[in-house]
Amino acid sequence: MNRSQRVDVGDGVTLERNVPCRLSDGTTLVSDHYYPRKPGPNPTLLMRQPYGRDIASTVVYAHPAWFARRGYNVVIQDVRGRGGSEGHFYPFRHEAADGAETIAWLRTLPECNGRIGMYGFSYQGAAQLLAAAKRPPGLECIAPAMTAADLYNGWFYHHGALRLASSLGWGIQMLKEEARRLNLVDTSNKLETAWANIAAQPHHKPCAEHPTLTDPTLPSYVRDWFAHDTLSSFWSDLDISKLADEINIPALHVSGWFDTYLEGSIAGFELLRNEAMTPFARDHQYLLAGPWTHIPWGDRAGDMHLGPEALLDTNDLLLRWFDHWLRDTKSFANEPRVKHFALGLNQWLPADDITGPTTQTLHLHSHGNANSRKGNGFLSPTPAAHEPPDLFVYDPEVPVLSTPPATDQSALELGNNLLVYTAEPLTAPLHIFGRPRVVLYAATSATHADLTAKLVRLTPQGRAEQVCIGIARSTYLFADYKEDTVHAWDFTLEPTSIVFAPGDSIRLEVAASAFPLYDRNPSNATPPSQMSQFNWQRSTHILHHDLNHPSTLHLPTIEPQP
Repeated sequence: MNRSQRVDVGDGVTLERNVPCRLSDGTTLVSDHYYPRKPGPNPTLLMRQPYGRDIASTVVYAHPAWFARRGYNVVIQDVRGRGGSEGHFYPFRHEAADGAETIAWLRTLPECNGRIGMYGFSYQGAAQLLAAAKRPPGLECIAPAMTAADLYNGWFYHHGALRLASSLGWGIQMLKEEARRLNLVDTSNKLETAWANIAAQPHHKPCAEHPTLTDPTLPSYVRDWFAHDTLSSFWSDLDISKLADEINIPALHVSGWFDTYLEGSIAGFELLRNEAMTPFARDHQYLLAGPWTHIPWGDRAGDMHLGPEALLDTNDLLLRWFDHWLRDTKSFANEPRVKHFALGLNQWLPADDITGPTTQTLHLHSHGNANSRKGNGFLSPTPAAHEPPDLFVYDPEVPVLSTPPATDQSALELGNNLLVYTAEPLTAPLHIFGRPRVVLYAATSATHADLTAKLVRLTPQGRAEQVCIGIARSTYLFADYKEDTVHAWDFTLEPTSIVFAPGDSIRLEVAASAFPLYDRNPSNATPPSQMSQFNWQRSTHILHHDLNHPSTLHLPTIEPQP
C-alpha cells in the first residue's frame, strides 16, 4: 500500500491518508497522519480506534487538526479488522501487541522525535491501557477516558449482573461493520433494523439468542460476553486488571458521573494509583471526574442543567497534559490529583483521593410497608429496634425499569415492586463523595436473586433525582447463598460527588431489578442470558431492619465548601 499525497487542511496543517504500518505477523494497519506547520521531528499523539479513523472521536474531542496546529503529529489508526486495516477484529484482544508495534513503528518515522502520547475515550481508552502494559519505548503518557481497566467489573458486568443495554447495544453497533466487511447484505439489513430501534432490543428473550448475535457468519464476541458471566481468565486475558504493575507512565483518567463506564474509569485510576510499576507512575495518576454522560460532555445531563463550569475545555486540559509530559513545559504541574465536579454545587473541586474521609450512616426503618414513595419507609441515624420487615414481589415479566440518570425518578417510585426509604429534610449542606454502600439484611424465595440500591436526591419540590445505583447478584456476592435465609447483602453503589442542599432529602430505593440497564434474574439456575418467559419465576423478597438485622446506608462525606 502506497502512502497517499498530502492534503492541506488549513493553517499550515497537512493530512496524509492511508499510511500503512506492517506488523510482524504480516497484518497491515492503516492510519491518517496530521502534520503541523513546524517541520519535524515533533512529538506524536496516537489514537487507535475501531469506528473509522476519519471520525477520530470528534464527538467529544477537537479535530486532530486542532492538536496538529499546536505542534503535534497526530496519528489516528484503524485497529486490526476495522476501517481500512487488515485482519480480524476481536474487541481488546490484539490492542496490547498491535499498539506497542505501532508505537515502535512511529518512532522510526522522520517526523517523530520519539516522544509519544496516546488519547481517546471508550474503546480508545482501553487500547491505551493495553498498549501501556507492554511498556513500549517512547510512550511517555496516556489519557484514557470513560473506559475500564477491568472489563468484567467495569465494562460488561456490575457485581455479577450484565450491563445489558450497553453491552447489547455496543455489540450490535460493532457487528454492523462486520456484516459490511463480509458483504452480508441480509445480515447487515437486520442489524441496521435493530440499530434503528435499539431501545427495544434488550426485550428479546433470551437475550443471548438475539437473532443478530447468533448469525454463524458473524464473529462470536458478543455471544462470548454473555456466555462468560462469571469472572474468569477469559476477561483478564483481554484487559490489564492483572497487569497494572506493568504500567510505568503517567495517566490522565477522565470519567463522567452519568457515564456507562463510570465504575470502570474510577477503578482504573485507583488501580494504577495503587499498583502501577514505579512510585513515579503511581504518583502521577490523575482523575478528572466530570458531570457528563458518555456522549456529549457539556452542561446538560438528562434534564439537569449543570451550570457554566460544566463546559470545561477538555481539549485545553488535554493539550496542557501532553505539553507537560512531551514538551517538559510543566503546564500540568499545579493540577490536583483528583478534580471532581460537585453536582448540586455545580463547581469543580480538588481532592487527593476519590472518597470522603468521614461516613454518615443511616438506618432503614418502616412500619412494614415501605413499598413505593406512598409507603412508610424512612431513613434515620437511629438504629432500628423492633420493626416488621418489608416485603415486595419480583416479577421478571414486569421488572422495575431503569430510567436515564439525571432525570426525575418520582413516577418510577409509585410501584409497589420497590421499597423507598426517605430521610428528613436536611438542615445543612451534605457533600457525598465516593461510593455509597449498603448493608441489606434480606431473604428471598428465589434460589438465585438480585438486589439493587439507588441513591436519590429528593428536592423540596418533589423532584427525585437519581444520584447513583448499585446491584449485586447472589452468585457473585455469596458462596453459600440459600433461599428463604437472611443474608447480609453488602455492596457498593457507583461513585458520585454531590452536594445535598438544606431542604433536600436523602432517599434510598431498593428493588430486585433495574431493567434494561441490567439483565433480569430468572430467580432460578437458568443463566440470565438464556432466560425467557418459559423458565423465569416470580419471587418474594423480605428486607429486615431490626435490632439483629441493622440494614444501613453508608455515605462517604467531605466537608461542604462554604
